[in-house]
This record gives sequence, C-alpha cells and structure tokens, in this order.
Amino acid sequence: MTKHIGILTAGGDSPGLNAAIRGVGKAAQGYYDMQVIGIRDGFRGLVENRTTHLDGSMLSGILTRGGTILGTSRDKPHRMLFNGKKQDMTDVIVENYHANHLDALVCLGGGGTQKNALQLLEKGLNVITLPKTIDNDVAHTDTTFGFDTALGIATNAIDRLHSTAHSHHRIIVVEIMGHRAGWLALGSGIAGGADVILVPEIPYDIEKVAEAIRGRAAGGKPFSIVAVAEGALPIGEAERFHALRERKLNASDKKERKEVKAELAMFESRHANHTVDLSRQLEELTGLESRVTILGYLQRGGTPSAADRLLATRLGTACADLIHEGRFGVMVASRGELAEPVPLVDVAGYKKLVPPDHPWVISAKRLGTNFGDM
Repeated sequence: MTKHIGILTAGGDSPGLNAAIRGVGKAAQGYYDMQVIGIRDGFRGLVENRTTHLDGSMLSGILTRGGTILGTSRDKPHRMLFNGKKQDMTDVIVENYHANHLDALVCLGGGGTQKNALQLLEKGLNVITLPKTIDNDVAHTDTTFGFDTALGIATNAIDRLHSTAHSHHRIIVVEIMGHRAGWLALGSGIAGGADVILVPEIPYDIEKVAEAIRGRAAGGKPFSIVAVAEGALPIGEAERFHALRERKLNASDKKERKEVKAELAMFESRHANHTVDLSRQLEELTGLESRVTILGYLQRGGTPSAADRLLATRLGTACADLIHEGRFGVMVASRGELAEPVPLVDVAGYKKLVPPDHPWVISAKRLGTNFGDM
C-alpha cells in the first residue's frame, strides 16, 4: 500500500530547510511512490490541520531558497497557546495524524524539535527527524544544516569589519548567534581572524581580554576584533548561571522549579545587553574606542550554501530510505559522508557544546587568539 508521510518545519528558520523538504519529498515520491503532505507553521499547523499537498510543482525551484516554504513556529505540542491559554494539544495532533492517514511524520528542527518529536513518538506516532540549526548544537550529528551558511555570513561580516577597526584604531565587538553553544562564534572568529573569541563554554575574565588588547596596541596594532557569542559569560556570571541550571534540574517540587525558572528568566533579561556592556568595559579598560555590531537574524537568512544544500539533500533522501524501511523514532544524523539513524531518546534534551580542548580552540590559541581565560 502507498505510504503517506507528513513534513513540518519547527523552531527558528534556517538555510537548507527547503533543500531538506525537497530531498525528503522528491525521494519519497519519485523513488518510493509515497504521498507527501506539508504541514503549515510547525506543530501549530498540525493542531489546526493546515496542510498542503507537496507535489512536484511545490518542490520545484526551492533548492536555493532560504527560509521554509511551509512556514514555522516555536509552539510546543504539550504547552501551546490555544484559545487564550496554554494547553496540552498532543492528543489533537495524534487525531490529525490519523485523520490525514499518515504513516510517518518528518520533523525538521533543532534541539526543541527533537524533544517535541520524542513526546509524539511516546504517544505512538511514527516520527523521524532531521537536525536543523545555525547553532550546530544538536547532539550526535557531525553538523546541522544551516550552520555552514551562517558560518560564511558571520565570517564575511568579520572580514568587512577589519577595515573599519584598522582605519579608526578601534575595538570592534561583533555579537554572533549560537545561544548557549559557541560553534558559530568560534568558527567565524577563527576564519575571520578575530583577535579575541568569547564563547559560552569558556567563561572569560574581562581583565585578561583587556590585557590582550592593550598588548596588541603596545605592539603597534591599535585595533582589535572581538567575536563574542550571544551566550558568552564572564566567570562570576557563568558560575551563577550554571548553579541556577543545576537547581532547576534537581528541584524537588513544582514550586521550586517555578521559582528557579523565574530567576533564570531574570538572568537572561539582564544578559540581553551583555555585548554592549562588554564593549563599554573594554573601552574603559583599554582607552580605545569600542563599537558594537550585532549580526542578529542576518545570519539565518538568504540562500543556503552549497555545503548546506548538499547536507540537507543527503539527509533528506536518507530519511525517505528509513521511512521505506519502517525505521522510526530516530534522527537522521550526519556521520562523515554517511547518514545514520540515531534514537531520538539519545538526542532529545542533549546539546553538543564546544569542548575546551576542541581542535578549533587549540588551533586558535596556537595563533595567539585570546579566549579571556589566560
């Protein structure tokens, strides 16, 4: 019998999503004679039963397009704002899954999507996921599609900032996305020749950063590029943040979890202006003018790179193979040039962070790049 599969994209948009939709859809239809429907706006679209038939015309011409033709949202099935209040809509999703005669649901997304997909798997649905995020922080995959494109954009921005920093003898502090993972700041910082790289995994001492910049000025280089991940923290704040996270994990009851969650929210709110504060501190400590550039959503937009198109296509077609074989409850991971299924239970709730002894970190330190830790 013909299999029917649904595809949705969830979380933040990312280059390569359309290439992945195309990879899954064309392989499923053309090679395995499956029927494919697209679900609008992530898990919310599945709750509201908003679907479209992904035929050949829908899949044509989307390989090079950024964003997602299906739309996306950050809604969580178990805690979705619906009719003015947050509700558990997983049972509605199960009903609509069966109403559309689906044999499998393909979820394209990052860490949050992996957790949401696991919940649907536990409800008895045949779920399979693909790892998407510019942060590159999904566990058990070499890389995520979207990362390479964002890496190129951030690197290009740092390249362009060099001339201004050099001409005006300034410190240029450039904030790079990545949430609590430093892959994007680390990779673009190295590729763009940043003098200082600050990542969440290596808490920094502002005095040591300033010392490195003063040392450059004394050596005849009165300018510096500081690549800072949005989640980077000075040593004291990092200790506070990790203590709060630990308390949340070990909270004994719902009340304590709620209290810690509120403290974390306040912490995140205070951290929102971190890069501006860092720039001001460096100006005071070094005597050099300092300016801030926040790349923001520029890193997520535009045409996906060739590497991301290739990765998304490779994982997408492998996803169709796994559906044909009846293998569900897995994420399609990139392992070298191969695509391998990894159980969702091993992925959901875990993050791939930068090890302090990662080869990229070691290489950067050999070049004299400062991480604020020595």
